[in-house]
Amino acid sequence: MGQFGFETLVVILLVDVLVLAAAVYFLTRYFAEKFKKDQQNKADAVLLQANEKAREIELEAKDRALKTLQEAEAEINRRRMEINREEDRLQKRRAELDQRFERLEQREQAVNKRQSAVDKRLNEVEKMYEQHMAELQRIAQMTVEEARAVLLQEAEKEARADMARIIRQIEAEARAEGEKRARELIAESIQRVASDHVVSVTTSVISLPNEEMKGRIVGRNGRNIRAFEQAAGVDVIVDDTPEAVTISCFDPVRREVARRALERLIVDGRIHPAHIEKILNEEQKEVDKSIIEAGEQAAYDAGVTGLHPEVTKVLGRLKYRTSYGQNQLAHAVEVAKLSAVLAAELGADVDLCRMGGLLHDLGKAMDHNTDGTHAMIGAEFAKRYGVPAKVVNIIASHHHEVEQETVEAIIVEAADAISGARPGARREDLEQYIKRLRALEEIANSFKGVSQSYAIQAGREVRIIVRPEDIDDLAATRLARDIAKKIEETMQYPGQIKVTVIRETRAVDYAR
Repeated sequence: MGQFGFETLVVILLVDVLVLAAAVYFLTRYFAEKFKKDQQNKADAVLLQANEKAREIELEAKDRALKTLQEAEAEINRRRMEINREEDRLQKRRAELDQRFERLEQREQAVNKRQSAVDKRLNEVEKMYEQHMAELQRIAQMTVEEARAVLLQEAEKEARADMARIIRQIEAEARAEGEKRARELIAESIQRVASDHVVSVTTSVISLPNEEMKGRIVGRNGRNIRAFEQAAGVDVIVDDTPEAVTISCFDPVRREVARRALERLIVDGRIHPAHIEKILNEEQKEVDKSIIEAGEQAAYDAGVTGLHPEVTKVLGRLKYRTSYGQNQLAHAVEVAKLSAVLAAELGADVDLCRMGGLLHDLGKAMDHNTDGTHAMIGAEFAKRYGVPAKVVNIIASHHHEVEQETVEAIIVEAADAISGARPGARREDLEQYIKRLRALEEIANSFKGVSQSYAIQAGREVRIIVRPEDIDDLAATRLARDIAKKIEETMQYPGQIKVTVIRETRAVDYAR
């Protein structure tokens, strides 16, 4: 019983082991198959996704290829059309060249025929010339070279003798009479046509009846003076000068209008913006009228007739222009008279010289509104209004900007120089001073990087403010040297001029 029970237990244990091994085997196989199946599913999913993406890429590539193909076909069609057009143009050009070549061949044939005829005629003429020369030599018993040599020797002797005699005579007469005659002409012309001139100013002083009038001119909060300056285009200076105000303006016509209007307002006593504008308009009309009258009077004084009204009007504007203290309208009349005197003495056209002398500075009445030199501006204006061509040349050439075509142009130039150079005619004053200051500032402003420039100390110093982003410290030093050098080369001045270049850098921020 005991042995049987042990064997039974062993059998049971073996059976349990086998069952357990079988269970482990089947479980392991199950999980292995399940894992394999899961991996297969994942692989299939990845493969499916890759296939879909590949199809998408393939479709996109096909679309791009189709689009590129269409663009290429369109470009090919466009190029083909251009080539067709170019081919048509070349064919037309070739046809034109063929026609031209045919015409040239026809012309060449005609020229060849004509050349043959000319050569034949030339041969005939040469034969006739040889026959005539042989006959002349037979009659004169001299060859052509011998006759030419004798003739040239005799002619050269006579010409040299006459030429030497004439040269000595001209030199003697020129030395004896030239300088004396020139001095007599200039002195006589100056004495016969001497006149006075006013001093050049850029300001007008208006006397006031009392100091209270200054306050009325200024008005409440400066209303009246601002209205007057805006409407008249001038500056009104109210300073410590007792019972007087100053009108400042570089345009003499505007300054004259403002002076007359302010004198009327002071006498009237009603000084307010509306009345100021009314008085200025009335005085503008009066000044325009006086300009026309001045032009007509100048033409009458100079003895010039037949001028267009517009020319007379512009000529009258010279009444309010001065140059170096010399009134330009009086200068024009004086040049006309001097030109007439010189023309009469020299046998030139007196009327032409009168008109040219009167109108030679016509451009100075408009050169502040038009670009160009006053000679060319005046010539263009005169030509536009029917002034004779010779007078137009006199106006344009009196400063040698164009060639002088007549002796009258030279006479007017000489008269212009006489009028300006005679004693007491001109003086260098405020106008020359202002020109020098302007020239200094223009030279400084002509350099790159300059923002502002100021001529101070009566033109003895010029201060230049530069843009710091364009000019550094080293460039500022170089700029000062370059400006000083250009001033030395282009200007004439006494003493020395100090050039100061200022470079300033600012840092700005805001606290909010």
